[in-house]
Amino acid sequence: MKINISNRLAGLTGYAFAEVDNEVAKLRKAGISPIDFGVGDPKEPTPKVVRSAIKKAVDKRKSSGYPSYIGTDGFRQEIARWYRKRFGVNLDYEAEITSTIGAKEAVFNFPEAFINPGDYAIMPNPGYPPYDRGTLFAEGKPYFVPLLEENNFLMDLSSIPRETARKSKILWINYPNNPTGAIAPKEFFKEAIDFGHDNNIIVASDECYTEIYFGKKPHSILEFSKEGVVAFNSLSKRSAMTGYRVGWVAGDESIVSAFRKLKTNIDSGTATFVQDAAIAALRDEKHVEKMRNEYGQKITIMADALAEAGLEDCRPEATLYMWQKTPQNTGSVAFAKRLLQKDLAVVVTPGEWISTSFNGFNPGKNYVRFAFVPTLEETRKAAERIKRRLK
Repeated sequence: MKINISNRLAGLTGYAFAEVDNEVAKLRKAGISPIDFGVGDPKEPTPKVVRSAIKKAVDKRKSSGYPSYIGTDGFRQEIARWYRKRFGVNLDYEAEITSTIGAKEAVFNFPEAFINPGDYAIMPNPGYPPYDRGTLFAEGKPYFVPLLEENNFLMDLSSIPRETARKSKILWINYPNNPTGAIAPKEFFKEAIDFGHDNNIIVASDECYTEIYFGKKPHSILEFSKEGVVAFNSLSKRSAMTGYRVGWVAGDESIVSAFRKLKTNIDSGTATFVQDAAIAALRDEKHVEKMRNEYGQKITIMADALAEAGLEDCRPEATLYMWQKTPQNTGSVAFAKRLLQKDLAVVVTPGEWISTSFNGFNPGKNYVRFAFVPTLEETRKAAERIKRRLK
């Protein structure tokens, strides 16, 4: 029997980070133990406060049962409390917040609620792959806005053609930004909100990295408006809970309501005991501060080593990523392959793999992304290899 896959699936390239995993597997098969800065999956243990909470929750909830589609009252109330404390934003937990199974499923599925065939979604390039994959699965069209150093890696909204804006339903923004590590000033958020209001476009703000910063605190778009705006967040990076799959969408009541309607037809919600652990994570800031300090140390160690090897200093303002410029006349794939050679055995993600060639230009062609998920000791080891052998 011949199995035919859908045209939508056939038209997709491989998921970039699955490709990184494949390269790591090849090295290990060859007997080489690489230091993996490829995929942004923290290797440090999930904080004890979270692990303790989930153990207690499992024992407390001896009969699991289906969870709430939109999240428990307790979890959504805690999210609302956190927004008041962290951003000074007041949210109605009953109408303006819904829980999600992490951020990826929410980002991927979101366009299904608002995009009709042929509608555009505007998004950063490079950017999180589910922005465009979710748009394509909703039969929409991605419009990519390049993130350029000369613009401080902020999206140039004025570059978007008026005709494209007229046909667009969603504007994705992501600050602090993966992969560039850039933070957006309040003026940018206000500009994005005005752009959305002027063109009747939903502004969807991916804010999963607001708590990993090394200087000034990043903003949430919800500080400036809720009308026509939603924020996506998760505890994957803030609290090293990638495997727990827990997050939320918050903002405009009408948008949240439509997304809830979509979600009830797709999933059955986040496990209640996981939400209990998420409440404990949101109530504790000590582990977040510790994590920020550790990421900052690792970034400093690697940025100093790369500078000593003759590369540009590209340390970020925020996130656990560094968008490192490659040596002159060396593309991202070629440089990543050099780092993979057995004398270095350092895994990074080529910028070309997480950027899209659009209008004849790929903004990631001269960059690689470091994800600072190895331990501090592993980072030191990788930095020493680079200092000694990359020159």
